[in-house]
Amino acid sequence: MIEDNKNPALPALDERPTKPAMIRGWKQLCPQCGTGPMMDGYLTVHDACEVCGEELHHQRADDGPAYVTILISGHLLAPMLLIAFEMFRPDPLLLVVGFSIIFVAMALFMLPRIKGAFVGLQWAKRMHGFAETESTITAPAE
Repeated sequence: MIEDNKNPALPALDERPTKPAMIRGWKQLCPQCGTGPMMDGYLTVHDACEVCGEELHHQRADDGPAYVTILISGHLLAPMLLIAFEMFRPDPLLLVVGFSIIFVAMALFMLPRIKGAFVGLQWAKRMHGFAETESTITAPAE
């Protein structure tokens, strides 16, 4: 028999579903309500949602979105580059310029969306201050 290790003195935290929060983040919407805009510009995250008031300033996406954007773009374009070179044998300068433009366009499209998904993941998993304050989580004094 598996024993439940939950402390009855601590209040249960509401479950935050990860997939809907990340999808809302991909759409650059608030991970909680899904209606307010998350981004204030290209990559700047609002301090709080304009609709529901959820604080978003806790997010710490850092270099994760850039890394994932480069990883995805590189894995999609590297085979295409090889196929284009083997099948058509274009001038190398044309190949480099063409694929550089495609890579930059793909990265510029994906970067804010991946950052939104990162913020949604952090919100759903209660990372970096997205959890409730310690005063509401600690056990009552005896």
